[in-house]
Amino acid sequence: MSYFSRRKILAWVALAATAGCGFSPAYAPGGAGVALQNNIEAAAPTDKLAFDLVERLEERLGPAQAPRFALDYKISTARDGVAITPDNATTRFNLTGSVDWTLSDKTTGTRLTGGRVDNFTSYSATGSTVAGLSAEEDAQLRLMRILADQIVSRLLATSEQWAKE
Repeated sequence: MSYFSRRKILAWVALAATAGCGFSPAYAPGGAGVALQNNIEAAAPTDKLAFDLVERLEERLGPAQAPRFALDYKISTARDGVAITPDNATTRFNLTGSVDWTLSDKTTGTRLTGGRVDNFTSYSATGSTVAGLSAEEDAQLRLMRILADQIVSRLLATSEQWAKE
């Protein structure tokens, strides 16, 4: 059996296995993720971190036009020095963050799903003060994008249970 034929057979086996498990793409026509597009209104941001989080949520889910769902969130972050020189100067920081979020139906106010997402990112503080501040701001942006992506993944994973049209 040639290498090409093996790959073809393995592809057919993988296709048959996923077809039998009930897997369907979230964004396929009629898929559960389609109901989320332009239908989730995140709470208005009150600071830079929240603005970055909501911006990424809207990139992934689309801007709310006539939203059916409301997303509330609470962001917490902490900065920890992780690399310290012998003369006691911190040269690297970890920025940890979490978002407690709840999705509810806008008409009834019923909580549909929710949870907590956690992650971290790091940045270097070895340059000038301006470079350090810029690196910290970039790390905050990256962290909010990571956390927003985790929220979207959880919404997509559970949307079939609560996003009936």
